[in-house]
Amino acid sequence: MIGLDALGLAAAVLPAAVAIHHACDRQSATRWRNAGFWGVFAILIGPGAWLPDVVAGLLVMVLVGLATLGLKPSAVVAGPGEAPPRFRPRVGNRLLVPALALPAVTFAGTLLFPDGRIAGAGVIDPKQVSLVALAVGAVVALALALWLTRPPPIAPVAEGRRLADAIGWAIVLPQMLAALGGVFAIAGVGRVVADGVTGIVALDTPLAATIAYCVGMALFTMVMGNAFAAFPIMTAGIGLPIVIRHFGGDPAAVAALGMLSGFCGTLMTPMAANFNIVPAAILELRDRFGVIRVQWPTALVLLAFNIAVLALCAFPERIG
Repeated sequence: MIGLDALGLAAAVLPAAVAIHHACDRQSATRWRNAGFWGVFAILIGPGAWLPDVVAGLLVMVLVGLATLGLKPSAVVAGPGEAPPRFRPRVGNRLLVPALALPAVTFAGTLLFPDGRIAGAGVIDPKQVSLVALAVGAVVALALALWLTRPPPIAPVAEGRRLADAIGWAIVLPQMLAALGGVFAIAGVGRVVADGVTGIVALDTPLAATIAYCVGMALFTMVMGNAFAAFPIMTAGIGLPIVIRHFGGDPAAVAALGMLSGFCGTLMTPMAANFNIVPAAILELRDRFGVIRVQWPTALVLLAFNIAVLALCAFPERIG
């Protein structure tokens, strides 16, 4: 049955290809350092699920060590000694087809196989249908892009490396911070956060609890840099015991809009480097925080909107 383990192996293809491309680049002075970083990352998200915990922990330390030394990638070409690829066909607006194929395939797969059964057989883990459909959609989108542009065979790997090098070690942040959030949840940080909030603010009404949960999600995301890391902490501390259990809030609305509130925090923090700092570097903006300065007003408006919608949807008859 196709589940998270298989999806991890599929996701490891990109960093593995980047590692091999770096290893073959004899013009780079740091090729083995770069190859080692992306190779270790590929092992962790691919076969890492079957590694002993100690081995996985040591690999994470190796990953951090290589990133600390500095990756310093060289300019990317299609292959060692080759010129950058020039795509001959003029595809125009047809280039949108691969981009639209990804959400279309994901949406169709989720609706057509909600229980993971294909032709009566249980092929996909029912809990991972959407993720499997997303992976299939990515493969379909890649195939369409190759068919439309007719690039050299090595071009997808070269361009994948170019993008990975542009983002650098920050590409690992979402996984690392999500894992940190899980560790915090197990360690009981959520309970400590809840005690601290209730000691400052009286959560004696559903509206007060809703505001505390959503604002807390945004603030904790700003500290952690990732809403996935903040979610288990704030939900275990305030969302589940207070908003859902104590005041009877709808779990689906609380979880969905709580996560969206966390994403508002993502728009306002330099800790979300892969979203806010890396784009400024790639675009060579003079203000490294320029992206955040543009986004924060919208983030505050969206946060207020999320609070209002959650209050109305979770317990419309109890607000006030």
